[in-house]
Amino acid sequence: MTRAKASPITRRQLLQTAGGGIVASALSVPIIIAADKAAPDAQGLVIGHGAFKYRVDRAWSQADPAKHPVNDCHEMVQVADGRLFLVTNHPKNNILIYDKSGKVLDAWTLGFKGGHGLTLHREADGKEHLYITDISSGRVVKTSLAGEIELELPLATKCGAYEEHTPYSPTETAIGPNGDIYVADGYGSQFILRFDKSGKYLSKFGGKSAIASNTGKFLQAHGVALDTRGPEPLLLCTERLRNEFHWFTLDGKFVRTVYLPGAFISRPVIAGKNLYTGVCFGMKPADYRMWKDRGFVLILDDAGKVVSAPGGHPPQYKDERLQILLQDQPVFRNAHDVCVDDQGDLYVAQWSADHVYPYKLHRVG
Repeated sequence: MTRAKASPITRRQLLQTAGGGIVASALSVPIIIAADKAAPDAQGLVIGHGAFKYRVDRAWSQADPAKHPVNDCHEMVQVADGRLFLVTNHPKNNILIYDKSGKVLDAWTLGFKGGHGLTLHREADGKEHLYITDISSGRVVKTSLAGEIELELPLATKCGAYEEHTPYSPTETAIGPNGDIYVADGYGSQFILRFDKSGKYLSKFGGKSAIASNTGKFLQAHGVALDTRGPEPLLLCTERLRNEFHWFTLDGKFVRTVYLPGAFISRPVIAGKNLYTGVCFGMKPADYRMWKDRGFVLILDDAGKVVSAPGGHPPQYKDERLQILLQDQPVFRNAHDVCVDDQGDLYVAQWSADHVYPYKLHRVG
């Protein structure tokens, strides 16, 4: 396949071009509808670059659609005993539980129609819990691995965080070292809300701003994670519509950013020294709008440099500036999350991809 030539793009160019001719989705996310589909012969294809190459296994999931239907597969985590938990927005089964061979071990539901964020947290006593966000109702709950609700956060409009009728649609959570719960309101008013471990509202930062230079503000605060790779833990937040990751102190002070031109990224996932993310929407050569069905995966090292782009063109830097990132092989349509297991293999969950179950990427390099 011939590599498409692409010119460097600035944040200003991106925001100017992304504003025109865009169709708004039900969640007010700008999307251009494209006809691209996943390649039918992608099974067994090797994708990725450098030390991060993977063999594609599109048939990994053994789920029976009649018994365990899905709408969108949003996020996945692996618990200590090796099981893999997937959150979906199908109210019949919000959670599917797999082993690494793709066999479905169990399933349960909370009846969420907008199951979206899935965060795993291991407490000091070793007990593991899940934090799940429902973008339809605004609910954020802490559960056991068996699905019992142990804590539910108050709605932002009911705890003093927001005024009545302020949009609130939480997409993701992160848990701080002291148990504080950070909630990204990525489909609502673009704040990161902070609660203590008992669910009491403490503070918020961020908020919506379309000005690219307005650091600490968001167009879409889609994801949040705790980054413990440095000398002090930081909050790592996704700014999807500006193609950026932002780091903040735990009390919300802006620290730094990494710009990923062309990549409308999903939540940040830390595994070892690396940062992984799914690219849900992409661009086309010389067309800097937001296109559906142009997804791939990105892997960054601990210095914030892209070292591999499975499904995308090889990452290129010119004068230390990352050049525009584009889909190469159409393996993925809209990559919403990447789960890294204890062997370094990846699982990619997809949004709006004709109800497909996660693909597994077996690491070969």
